[in-house]
Amino acid sequence: MKTTVNVAMTLDGKIDNVARQGAKISSDTDWERVDEMRAAHDAVLVGGNTLLAEDPRLTVKSQQLRAARLARGLAPDPAKVGIVSACTLPANARFVNDGDGEVFLFTTERTSPEQLTLLRNAGAKVFVLGKTRVDLAAAFDVLEINGIQTLMVEGGGGMIAALLEAGLVDEVHAYIAPRIFGGASAPTLADGAGLLGGVNLKLIDLERLNDGGVLMKYQVLA
Repeated sequence: MKTTVNVAMTLDGKIDNVARQGAKISSDTDWERVDEMRAAHDAVLVGGNTLLAEDPRLTVKSQQLRAARLARGLAPDPAKVGIVSACTLPANARFVNDGDGEVFLFTTERTSPEQLTLLRNAGAKVFVLGKTRVDLAAAFDVLEINGIQTLMVEGGGGMIAALLEAGLVDEVHAYIAPRIFGGASAPTLADGAGLLGGVNLKLIDLERLNDGGVLMKYQVLA
């Protein structure tokens, strides 16, 4: 399975400001690119903080792109994947109900049996993979078994860092907006405890956009 991380961040590497309420970073041009990426992938993944705080739809907005997926024999929307240690998502959540793609939720024994039943009854495919932290490699195995060959990761910083540390990312696509947020506590592309050994990348494409931003694409080196 090929996994591509896609982020929009400021020049100083922030994917949100210190308020952590989803500050606008992407331009309209970049949002069109993100929509194209979603349409081109089998599934889109978010981590627990993004899932519970934002309840994202992760659907394809363009009717033309949706029609093109249908013409290829696919659902109009890619599958949605949520990885969350303790899932408190309600059954009427947009993540579960909006769009036409399958919904995969990976969680741990920290999620109550009642909540697992609630989400399964709402149509989500729910997997318990671990006591306190989701086994990411096992989750990716499940996705591959279910036919997912291309996966797009949309955040957040903690999830991206965990996937990088586990060696589960193939490419990173970063839209760099002509803005600066600052703030030591503002989230970055790779949050968490830090990657002491670092992750080496190879630049494979660079594009200057008409909105003043820059799109950089990197291959993750083994």
